[in-house]
Amino acid sequence: MIGLECHVELKTATKMFCGCKNEFGGEPNTKVCPVCLGFPGALPVPNKKAIELTIKAGLAFGSEIPRFSKFDRKNYFYPDMPKDYQISQYDMPLCKGGVVEFWLENGARGECRLTRIHLEEDTGKSTHAGSSDGRLAGSTYSLVDFNRAGVPLMECVSEPDLRTAEEAVGYLEALKRTFVQLGVSDVKMEEGSLRCDANVSIRATGSTTLGTKAEIKNMNSFKSVRLAIESEIARQIELLESGNRVTQETRGWDESSGTTHSQRSKEEAHDYRYFPDPDLVPLEFEAAWIEELRSTLPDPPFKRYVRYVDQYELPTKNAAQLVENPAWEVLLDGAVRRGVKPKSYANLLLGDVAKKQNEDGLSEPAATFTIPASSEFVKLIENGTITSKAAKEMFPRIWSGEITDPAEYVKREGLAQSSDRDEIKKFVDEVIATNADAVAEIRKGKERALQFLLGQVMKASRGKANPALVNELLREAIGSG
Repeated sequence: MIGLECHVELKTATKMFCGCKNEFGGEPNTKVCPVCLGFPGALPVPNKKAIELTIKAGLAFGSEIPRFSKFDRKNYFYPDMPKDYQISQYDMPLCKGGVVEFWLENGARGECRLTRIHLEEDTGKSTHAGSSDGRLAGSTYSLVDFNRAGVPLMECVSEPDLRTAEEAVGYLEALKRTFVQLGVSDVKMEEGSLRCDANVSIRATGSTTLGTKAEIKNMNSFKSVRLAIESEIARQIELLESGNRVTQETRGWDESSGTTHSQRSKEEAHDYRYFPDPDLVPLEFEAAWIEELRSTLPDPPFKRYVRYVDQYELPTKNAAQLVENPAWEVLLDGAVRRGVKPKSYANLLLGDVAKKQNEDGLSEPAATFTIPASSEFVKLIENGTITSKAAKEMFPRIWSGEITDPAEYVKREGLAQSSDRDEIKKFVDEVIATNADAVAEIRKGKERALQFLLGQVMKASRGKANPALVNELLREAIGSG
């Protein structure tokens, strides 16, 4: 059984309890003040934006938002934590319960209960020099950067509902895409704004009793999470099958060896001697404010995924790709309401629109790309009014807003696909007469030359000729069919 604890740095302008900038990087120890360094007499003031973002995250997963909450001191000493305690939450978190729904690459769906989501401050960062692997053991000296100390850190704690490493990754992906959509965090694992600990225990088939768990700390990529969990499960099975027992402890993940290693015995809650922070008054929320936050939430990504698969009957892979760009939801739904087949419009979004956004460096379609024009454009493709060649020529003008009425444009420019045999035969005869070498190649069995001639006929007809009919007439004329 697997439970995950995810630490997420929140996207706020300033730190959790002071006015220092909340920014990644920079010269060490330049974004610090007496509050985040824990100087005597310095008093913390809670960051309202961080509280708001945490509650929005809880609402997105159906958590209960208690009317009262408070901050506690979690006492333990690490060199990168200047106060000797961390301001965190214990028995009265901002969010209780909730469920994270997710999907796997094979289309299977799952869910995992949340225990709580609470808010705390991040620690600084230690760098150990002189050892071959950057770990404290074997190092000759250590450096501490407190720029990260005091950054608002949201911790999502799950129940041990996950059964496999794949489910753990599916759960994490669901968290990540939800937080991005809500604007809660940039969740850049490479910069440490999303970090994950995994509690892993095994039990015999049919048993309902959880085995002794081991916690794997601070994994910073989905690949590491998957490999570390698989490795830890294999280690625990081997231990038990050889007559040994699993010890409750904290373990580290070694990417190079592909194994976990013991770090320290696992602390219990009483080891931290939690007590309410005397410098911070308890928090009390008005129900109307919580409902106001709830009203701003968009459809969660999982809900959109299910709708695309179950209602629009899109392939699971396409549905997952569409969910990654929330701005496409309005376009797709608008096109479907205008009678466009979901699959046809999804193909446009995942093909030409995605390519154009990438070329133009846009995170969402240009404002000039409208639902009415793009819907009509896809209908012209669907019903065979225009060929794919004509569609390719028209798309940039639909994108830029130059064409606002595609049907009228096709009529005015005479771009409607033609299936007139006599008209197309003229183009075919012209192309055959001027491309004797290609004709000879086709007669030798080289099909690629036929595609060349087909392209020449399409070019001569300005993309209007029915490609299937062109192919048929070319084969008839050359006698290759």
